[in-house]
Amino acid sequence: MFKSMFEKIKKGIEKTKRQLIEGFSSISFGRKVDESLFEDIEAVLLKADVGVKSTKEIVSFLRQESKRRKITEGQELKELLKEKLYDILKDCKGDIRFTGEKPDVILFLGINGSGKTTSAGKLAYLLKKDGYSVVFAAADTFRAAAIDQLEVWSERVGVRMIKHQSGADPSAVMFDAINSAKSRGEDIVIVDTAGRLHTKEHLMKELQKIKRTIQKFSPNQPIETLLVLDGTIGQNSINQAKTFREAADVSGIVITKLDGTTKGGAIIPICKELGIPVKFIGVGENLDDLQPFNPKEFVDALFD
Repeated sequence: MFKSMFEKIKKGIEKTKRQLIEGFSSISFGRKVDESLFEDIEAVLLKADVGVKSTKEIVSFLRQESKRRKITEGQELKELLKEKLYDILKDCKGDIRFTGEKPDVILFLGINGSGKTTSAGKLAYLLKKDGYSVVFAAADTFRAAAIDQLEVWSERVGVRMIKHQSGADPSAVMFDAINSAKSRGEDIVIVDTAGRLHTKEHLMKELQKIKRTIQKFSPNQPIETLLVLDGTIGQNSINQAKTFREAADVSGIVITKLDGTTKGGAIIPICKELGIPVKFIGVGENLDDLQPFNPKEFVDALFD
């Protein structure tokens, strides 16, 4: 199981890995550690979209720590880099919160095109495979296409879906979905919300109304709120995340499309700047290509 997951992650982040490895392969690590080696490492990290701030921190660490440990060979410096990347990411891991009170609710947030509905469908598949009963709530009522897309996932994964007509109140869909799941003793309601980023105030009001509806059933129950970020836009996703974080109590991040980007290095500034755990990464098109984020596996896959 572990090996197959590792292989999926390694294959899924191939483009980012290639960006780093091809960059590093152009560097002669067989030479002695000197300033030009640090500059070469810095250039490769920036190209992989690790970001200026994080890159400077990493390179500064390499300079100081290599001096402290008396590292003089380039290959040893490469191992030190791997150690630093893992150190940054190790506290970024998080698991899905389950309360034990049926139904648990998982809200999916994110702009249109981020892979939000697809991630919701894949998570439903993973949960169902683990023995949970799942219900979809089609709370993105602003686009008929969004309801249709979730319905496709409902049929593909084999879970029930609660929907209203396009243009209906998302909170009414939410109410019916939880009420239905509760009456049947089902475990989890996965909610696909509207992927719009109009004004922060509008977003906040909409999400708070949905959450108030959920809390009518379970006033003290924490709501798992997952923000889906498109991995192909790299660090630009950080600004999106900050807006959503201010509008909602985001409890975890899903980074999608890592199989199609050289910008997977952006996971480093995302972890550092947002302080929100990355719970899943999307590494392919298949149903089981949404994987729990494991920092060690991710770094190992980059350098394997």
